[in-house]
Amino acid sequence: MGFGSVEPSSLMSEFLQQSGGYAVIDGGLATELERHGADLNDPLWSAKCLISSSHLIRRVHLDYLEAGADIMITASYQATIQGFEAKGLSREESEALLKRSVKIACEARDIYYDRCTERSCDGKGNGKIIRQRPILVAASVGSYGAYLADGSEYSGNYGDAVTLETLKDFHRRRVQVLSEAGADLIAFETVPNKLEAQAYAELLEEEDIKIPAWFSFNSKDGVNVVSGDSMLDCASVADSCEKVVAVGINCTPPRFIHGLILSIQKV
Repeated sequence: MGFGSVEPSSLMSEFLQQSGGYAVIDGGLATELERHGADLNDPLWSAKCLISSSHLIRRVHLDYLEAGADIMITASYQATIQGFEAKGLSREESEALLKRSVKIACEARDIYYDRCTERSCDGKGNGKIIRQRPILVAASVGSYGAYLADGSEYSGNYGDAVTLETLKDFHRRRVQVLSEAGADLIAFETVPNKLEAQAYAELLEEEDIKIPAWFSFNSKDGVNVVSGDSMLDCASVADSCEKVVAVGINCTPPRFIHGLILSIQKV
């Protein structure tokens, strides 16, 4: 149940309409990978499995689909060309791993749909979900701080040497590759400061990315993003980009979520 013929700007509204007005995003990928035996003690974190254990990623995606998830986030949050190259991989190999993250999620969706069809045909639901609901694949893009793996994704403090151009140059090729790999949209997750939000917004426009995007910010106080920048200002940056179809919150204490959503809705 693809959305290839839907205009990017209306993808999310069409999807939500078909989903009954709401959608469930999958849960933590890394925790489930570890539960299945993956060792993620590595700067690449869950992206390490793209190299060594892609079958586990597919298994976790399928588990979440069986549990009712409507949106799958790819295993590319910490997958960067620079990070892979630091492991000794070539540029071509690094880009292939980014593409693999999307391919694995799409394969899991296809397998799930095939299983639904089989259960429907033999009349044996076995208590599982067999409705062929619409499912989106979102290509995850983690922050520059996630690549640094020094905790700055949760502080937004990159230092004065990191400029808007630094961030755009860092993310540019990664965003290009993921946007062309077959995902339905790009998910910029755990955005910790206004500068990186601006970098993403400008990249989407400069590269004329053909699939829509969402921005998801994190907060420690229920008012600002973790850097101290105003949540409203950050949401305004996202809203100013025509490629962005949704703005949300992640990696934030649950008690702040409702208030932050109300704030974002004012933009």
